[in-house]
Amino acid sequence: MNYFIYLLIAIATTLMIYNATHLDLDNILAKDSKTALIGMFASACAIILMCILLVSRKIQQKKKNT
Repeated sequence: MNYFIYLLIAIATTLMIYNATHLDLDNILAKDSKTALIGMFASACAIILMCILLVSRKIQQKKKNT
């Protein structure tokens, strides 16, 4: 399961980098830039959620061992 979580984090990071290449910093609220910004935000949320899941699983394992 940990490998799957790390794979999802890697995919989300790749998507965030891909969306960052489509940003137009001169006009951030243009059509394509807005889509890229939403994609970057969604990728960041996925990374944060996967990190929370990893931490909670480590806490669960420590609690189970004691």
